[in-house]
Amino acid sequence: MNPPSKFELPGLSVTLPFFLRRIRVSLRPRSGAADRIPYDPAALGRDPSLTWVGHSTFLVRMDGVTFITDPIFSERASPFSFMGPRRMVPPGLPLDAVPRLNFVLLTHDHYDHTDRRTVVQLARRGVPFVVPRGMAAWVRAAGGHAIELDWWQHIELDGVQITCVPARHFSGRTLRDRNRRLWCGWVVQGNTRRFYDAGDTAYPHHFEEIGKRLGPFDLATVPIGAYLPAAMMHPVHTTPEEGFQIGKDVGARTIVAMHFGTFDLADEAVDEPARRFRAQADRQGWGTDRAWIMKVGETRPW
Repeated sequence: MNPPSKFELPGLSVTLPFFLRRIRVSLRPRSGAADRIPYDPAALGRDPSLTWVGHSTFLVRMDGVTFITDPIFSERASPFSFMGPRRMVPPGLPLDAVPRLNFVLLTHDHYDHTDRRTVVQLARRGVPFVVPRGMAAWVRAAGGHAIELDWWQHIELDGVQITCVPARHFSGRTLRDRNRRLWCGWVVQGNTRRFYDAGDTAYPHHFEEIGKRLGPFDLATVPIGAYLPAAMMHPVHTTPEEGFQIGKDVGARTIVAMHFGTFDLADEAVDEPARRFRAQADRQGWGTDRAWIMKVGETRPW
């Protein structure tokens, strides 16, 4: 059994207006998308480096391995090509420019994190997927090979250790598969670097324990968007301030914002999460060298 998710949809007085607003936004997109710059092919080969493709998709190089997190290169985060959240800014690099990967990390099965079209294309390369419990069968159905882990389980792969760590969220791609698959964050530990990806999560949940067991981390990617209306979002997502605190709780040297500025998923202004994250980092005395708001397509060494 999956750990119980505390997420329960509020009543129709909250949910119905929200979904009507989402339909309107999908037809008339709002402004405020994340900034984008042309990617640097030479920079992609640097080790260690981090490239933001958009949303929660990062291309990561460290300790001789290259991997990608929650890859979505499709135009919509949706089961449909004609409706659902539309990408506001193109991917930071095209899928065919993604270099050879050692593995792919998936945190959970939601459409903005596990995109079937992208998974199918990556599976054709023969790259293995590392996934939380219950997702291997889905990856196999998409033509891929998956290594399935439960919370706190780990594997050694190509010289690094990959650990599945807790998160507070939920799963499901249809009305009939709610919470049948696990959700998680990921830790990747090499000889010189430690990387933490929080996935989709609410706060607080296990973060200090993750830091004590597996940290401190050189770099942590944390979610900062999709937090309004709070009655729907707060049980499963963080505010920008909470996302920043996750990075501090796990003992990260550098905290990187994600899950914003790519798909318009919630009621807050599209550019508000980044502004609030930056303001919180400033209040805590973290400069731009330690609290990153990257541009889509940007690559930074770490």
